[in-house]
Amino acid sequence: MSTSVCESRDTERGFSYVVLMFAIVVIGLGMTIAARQWKVMVQRELEADLLAKGIEIQNALALYSVTMKAGRVVPGEVYPQSLAELTRLPKPFLRKVYLEPVGHGEWELVRAPTGGIMGVRSRSKSKPIRQHDFPPTVRHFEGRASYYDWVFQYPSPSMMLSVGVPGINTIGQGLPTPVPSMQTPVVPQPNPAPSSGPIS
Repeated sequence: MSTSVCESRDTERGFSYVVLMFAIVVIGLGMTIAARQWKVMVQRELEADLLAKGIEIQNALALYSVTMKAGRVVPGEVYPQSLAELTRLPKPFLRKVYLEPVGHGEWELVRAPTGGIMGVRSRSKSKPIRQHDFPPTVRHFEGRASYYDWVFQYPSPSMMLSVGVPGINTIGQGLPTPVPSMQTPVVPQPNPAPSSGPIS
């Protein structure tokens, strides 16, 4: 076998090796991009599930409070002591006690000063993909840094703002915070006493 033939075969093997390595690199990049896209798609689905279940719990808390206060004069809202209380017959306010979708675990409960459950939140500190165009009842979620800042509560800060409740500001963890009024109170002045003298 001539030297030129051997050199030609070595060149072909070298070229084939380069092509094979290039193909492996391209396949690896493609798999990496596909994995990232899949991760984003899964996160979007979990995020949408978190919103749906959180809003459902928020609505259940609202219905519970309204029902418990019906026909009675009760200061403030009335809250359940557990999420399971919302599912009890004969009139359940929630279909079932859901697990938190993003963290796949228990919700963190937001307690009212009276001790009842006024809201729930995810324990995840991950950054949400969604930053805008939230449903009206949770529009205060816009721009929040993590899922932990998505607090599904009743009353909702978004509801308070939509009806124009004064003295409400959404800061911190999305909870309503009273803001002192800057208006000077108007003090009614007494009417002057009628004059007893003759009318000219």
